[in-house]
Formats: sequence, C-alpha cells, structure tokens
Amino acid sequence: MTETRTIRPRPGEDGRLSLDAAAQRTAAILGDGPRLSPLSIEGSSDGLQAILSRMAQVNIALDSRDKEAVTHFLTDSEAGKPGADSAAGAPQLSEIVLTMLRHADLFAVQTDVGIQLLGRGTLPPRDRELAVLRIGWLCQAPYEWGEHVLVAKRVGIGDEEIDRITHGSDAPGWSDHDRAILRATEELYDDAMISDATWRTLAATFDDKQLIELPILVGQYQAVAYYQNALRLRLHGGNVGLAAR
Repeated sequence: MTETRTIRPRPGEDGRLSLDAAAQRTAAILGDGPRLSPLSIEGSSDGLQAILSRMAQVNIALDSRDKEAVTHFLTDSEAGKPGADSAAGAPQLSEIVLTMLRHADLFAVQTDVGIQLLGRGTLPPRDRELAVLRIGWLCQAPYEWGEHVLVAKRVGIGDEEIDRITHGSDAPGWSDHDRAILRATEELYDDAMISDATWRTLAATFDDKQLIELPILVGQYQAVAYYQNALRLRLHGGNVGLAAR
C-alpha cells in the first residue's frame, strides 16, 4: 500500500496560513504521536549527563521554562541519585530530551552549535529570533515556531511583529535592518544563497562575525525543524505550535 506523502500547505499571497491550514499542518506533523518513543530513565547514564549539561546551557541562554527540570536532574545525576522516573513530585524532563537520548552523542554535538549561537553568539537576541522564527515558519515547523514565539517575546518582540513575521520581508513596517534579516532567511531557504542587495544591507549594520553567523544560524534551525518534524515530537508546556502569536 502506498502512503500519501505529506505536502506542506502553501501560504496565501500575504505569506500566512489560514487557521484551518495551520491546524491541518500541525495535525499532519504530529500524526498519531512520536515516531520514536521517549526513553524511560532508570538511574543516570553518560548519554543523559551529556545531554543535560548542554540543555542546561541552552535553557540558561533562553531563560527557558524548562530550567528547573533540567537543573534538578543534572544535579541528581551528578550526585548519583536516581533519574527522571523515580523523582516523585519533581518537574519532568521534556520529551525532546528523552527522545534524543536515543542518539545522545549526535544530539550533544548538534546542541553544541546551538549553545554557541544562543549563549556566545554575536547576533543580538532580537536579530537571532527574527531569523529563527522566519525559518521556523517557512518550514512550517510547529514545535520550533511555538517554542521560539515564547523566546521572542522574552527578548522584546511583540505580538504584532510575530504575526508580521508570518507575512515575511515584504510586509510593511519593518526597518531596513529587520527586513534584510528576514529576506536573507527567505533567500537561504529558497536559493541557498544571499543576494548581493540583501548582503549590502546586512553589511551596513553587521560586522564580519555576524555576517558569518547569520547563515549558520538559519541552517542550524532548519536542521532543528527537520528532526522535530520528522520525529513528530509532541508540543509541550504552553507551546501551541503554528497558532502561537
């Protein structure tokens, strides 16, 4: 029996998905649940330690709502105490951590890039989140979009701007600088290249490190969208997916 391939719905002329289309996309991505079940943690492991230590750094950089849970399990793991499933009443680790523990070494290395971009990156947080949200929307990745809407609000990006990101770089109201970040993200997604005109605008405000960092940031979060979508990771903790604003 041939299975019908999931086709990403096309946004309208204004760059947006209708609420129905967004709901259908989210349902198609999430499917009947995760393709790989999260692991149940019994005690500590080298793989868990590697992931927790990195996720702690990511959560600090993003001021994440998961900070408490990761810190709890990291502390217990370092002390040799039992792990997630035996910690009665403790906050639970997110499903992404317990799923990616299936390939802990790879996830740890991939997360190292995220730590560099989030914790030691040269792009201002606002610029970073404009790019991350735009690539998350272009990929129509419910998990990534919903998570980074929460992050974007913490760095000062308002509801109206978040909604405008779904329209893209052609929407009225952007500064030249913001428009260039969004357009560069769109060009990388469409053409794996940044046009000369967009590059000149970016170069007027970005230094050399930032010019190098932007395409790497977009590529990193396109990869994150790929594995989150492909593994059908479920939304958690206030993440409402593509409906988030």
